[in-house]
Amino acid sequence: MGARKREAALIRKEAKKTQYFAVLRNCPTSPRKMRLVCDMVRGMEVNKALGVLKFSPKEASGRVEKLLLSAIANWQQKNEGARLEETELYIERIFVDSGRILKRLRPAPQGRAHRIRKRSNHVTLYVASKDNVNETPSK
Repeated sequence: MGARKREAALIRKEAKKTQYFAVLRNCPTSPRKMRLVCDMVRGMEVNKALGVLKFSPKEASGRVEKLLLSAIANWQQKNEGARLEETELYIERIFVDSGRILKRLRPAPQGRAHRIRKRSNHVTLYVASKDNVNETPSK
């Protein structure tokens, strides 16, 4: 590995130590359905997002709620002295990537078969506190 790559890797590694995130892998829900739920809470304050997810009728909201609780626990583990109520923790980034696709066959009329794609996804959620964010001046 060259010197530039090594230095860039070290910078990325140091930056990752100050980020608090949680990852959900191989969730057996289609990415499209999961993105609907993630779009509801993107940028929200953590306590408000937990309330929205708790009372959402969508099946994917339970999984995202559990993921958000995991990200909050990761934040609390690294910031032992800080209290969740005092810091303004919010969802900085949340995104959904497509996971593996199980391909199945369903019988169709006249001896044919239709392919059924059972999709899964990966969800990544980052939380941050508002006091650590550098505010950009508004125009």
